[in-house]
Amino acid sequence: MTPRKVIIIGAAGRDFHNFNVFYRDNPAYEVVAFTAAQIPDIADRKYPASLAGELYPNGIPIYEECELETIIKDLDADACVFSYSDVPYSYVMSLGAKVNAAGAAFSMLGHKNTMIKSTKPVISVGSVRTGCGKSQTSRRVAEVLMAHGLKVIAIRHPMPYGDLEAQKVQRFATIDDLKKHKCTIEEMEEYEPHIERGNVIYAGVDYEAILRAAENDPDGCDVILWDGGNNDFPFYNSDLMFAVTDPHRPGHELSYYPGEVTLRLADVVVINKIDSADYQNILTVRESIERVNPTAIVIDAASTISVENPEMIRGKRVLVVEDGPTLTHGEMKLGAGLVAAKRYGAAEIVDPKPYAVGKLAETYRAYPHIENILPAMGYGEEQMRDLAETIKRTDCDCVIIATPIDLKRVIDIDKPATRVEYSLQEIGHPDVEDVLKDFIAEIKG
Repeated sequence: MTPRKVIIIGAAGRDFHNFNVFYRDNPAYEVVAFTAAQIPDIADRKYPASLAGELYPNGIPIYEECELETIIKDLDADACVFSYSDVPYSYVMSLGAKVNAAGAAFSMLGHKNTMIKSTKPVISVGSVRTGCGKSQTSRRVAEVLMAHGLKVIAIRHPMPYGDLEAQKVQRFATIDDLKKHKCTIEEMEEYEPHIERGNVIYAGVDYEAILRAAENDPDGCDVILWDGGNNDFPFYNSDLMFAVTDPHRPGHELSYYPGEVTLRLADVVVINKIDSADYQNILTVRESIERVNPTAIVIDAASTISVENPEMIRGKRVLVVEDGPTLTHGEMKLGAGLVAAKRYGAAEIVDPKPYAVGKLAETYRAYPHIENILPAMGYGEEQMRDLAETIKRTDCDCVIIATPIDLKRVIDIDKPATRVEYSLQEIGHPDVEDVLKDFIAEIKG
């Protein structure tokens, strides 16, 4: 039988995982290409033969998504499989229309075909959009488990932006490991908070190999904690799954892919940022949860902020730097830094757009909804240099750093700067401890 020719539409994450677990050794299909979107500078390379398996001795080329219709025709593709996250339904189906018009079928793989079974108990944390507070929820879950004496090994949704062969399986146990693996700012923001709290975190490209390494970690492993990315659903079968929602974007939980999948799969749904959201928006999110997942446990939570030196903000002209993906494909217009600037009496929030250079200027053109905030884009060295130069050029008294890591450690900031940190604080009950009580008891026997 002639193999069915497939193009995997992706963004250097879910696409590679779908290939590895469903297509790699499957003679019924021939994956003729990947396409790339969302993340800059990940196209024009190959998924290497060493990862692609025996059926692909020459590897698999990766093209820009904008070339998709041409590629379908040139490669005579039979089907395209959508394999990335945090996009509105209108975008997904518009892309599907282009694929169909070019002559190919259009589909998405579900969890039955893509989740891997672990030998260890698995807790997963996902969200309905980028920037809901998924990472702070993961850290809170880890803290509770560790407080009960359990060894937690975290596994992060992929961010393979560099050498794919070298990134097959990555283990991060110390800050030095971040340098060893040549991590970008985006990667450090996800890995460093786990390391600081004392738990090992894995990431990479081949998520079955990663899972087996984590299960047999030299420091021991009682629980696997899946720390999701964007609004994707987990790569692993979960014994307990959390989904985080955001009342600052009410209704998005039912209108973005695959965030609604994540919401429907969840055992526990966190309504985060209640402290800074409008009451009616909170009700909208509650109604969405009740509509699609009425049996889920619901945790109310605040995203609490703490400021390193609040006196540096009051009466000053401040530049606010926030997490990049939260502002870009997460489409947020505010974050913890902007909240801190307003709460602590900044005289002015300086618009950094007139000062943006290089990749940062391109980011503002690509995401025009971003106003008066500087996204900490750091997918590569060029973006990191442009970030530092933009901060240097911006006319302000103080820089508010509201990224998960301290930017002062990785780029040169030539102005007074204060850091804003944020964490999950449950409001009332049930809380994370309540939800994990039976899970912990079962593990400890």
